[in-house]
Amino acid sequence: MIRRLMLRTVAHLDGPLTGLLLALLAISVAVVYSASGENTTRAVTHVVNIGTALAAMLLISHVPPQRLMQFALPAYVLGILLLLAVALFGIVVNGSRRWLDLGFMRVQPSELMRLAVPMMLAWYLQYKQETLNWRNFLVAFALLAIPLAFIARQPDLGTTLLIAASGFFVLFLGGLPWKVIVGFAVAAGASLPLAWTYLLQDYQRQRVMTLVDPTSDPLGAGYHIIQSTIAVGSGGVAGKGWMAGTQTHLDFLPERSTDFIFAVYSEEFGLIGNLFLLLLYGAIVWRGLWLASGATSLFGRLLAGAIVLTFFTYLFVNMGMVSGILPVVGVPLPLVSYGGTSLVTVLLGFGIVMSLASHKKLVKT
Repeated sequence: MIRRLMLRTVAHLDGPLTGLLLALLAISVAVVYSASGENTTRAVTHVVNIGTALAAMLLISHVPPQRLMQFALPAYVLGILLLLAVALFGIVVNGSRRWLDLGFMRVQPSELMRLAVPMMLAWYLQYKQETLNWRNFLVAFALLAIPLAFIARQPDLGTTLLIAASGFFVLFLGGLPWKVIVGFAVAAGASLPLAWTYLLQDYQRQRVMTLVDPTSDPLGAGYHIIQSTIAVGSGGVAGKGWMAGTQTHLDFLPERSTDFIFAVYSEEFGLIGNLFLLLLYGAIVWRGLWLASGATSLFGRLLAGAIVLTFFTYLFVNMGMVSGILPVVGVPLPLVSYGGTSLVTVLLGFGIVMSLASHKKLVKT
């Protein structure tokens, strides 16, 4: 009886993908413990966050795709209303207005939009699939532009770019013509001078300039990149060993348990550890895309594909940022960095992917 109940509880989880995710989360616990200076309280909190995120993944994996479609529009509207509330009443933390203080907790509505935006776009393209034309893509672009405008105003460049990527993946998988993509890319390139002058904040322009020459301000804007690249390079082939990284434990490396945790991992486990981590990430992306390709509806294929490709974008941006090939934009390493909101968002996404796959198989049987 108990065994049957347990099997029913995990029936909608994909075994290979779940195993890969658990392996990555186990690495996360070890690295966060080291990065936090062997802080047991922080490590325990991280484990609790992981448990919460896994429970959320398990729960949403039981939600049928039809119900997920019903959630798309309300979640999007709620997210827009919360972003409006942030603009009007949000609290300022480190110069950015991103949070709502509910008294008993703070919430960051832009995190909700990481899933709500691709869900909304996938739902809209599914709704219009019989008569899909360029006007529908214009509407989809407008649906994407509204939350991006709110989030860019906070300002939060990293989240803005990642949500834009998630929306683009839905439109691309939905059949956005290549000539539109090329035209948009040309227009975006031509508008870079205007964006540089009127859209980017001073600190954001400084980050781009620092990427070109970090040594121009080694104790200021360039400090993060210089210290992270030193940590990555000093790991060598085999690394210095778990909890033996000097950049970490001598407090040279900033934000070491969140945005720059990949530098901690690289210093302690070296090139061999990095190759293993990349292999693990690659297997997760491959399995996720394989599940997405088997979805039976346009909504399922678009949403699952966008979730997995956005996950890949997250890890590419973080590793590029830490390695000094991309500007510092404050993006955590997915499923490794410390942070409850990011963990819940990412695992909710994979729970959705598994829901789309498992319910398809249950219907067939």
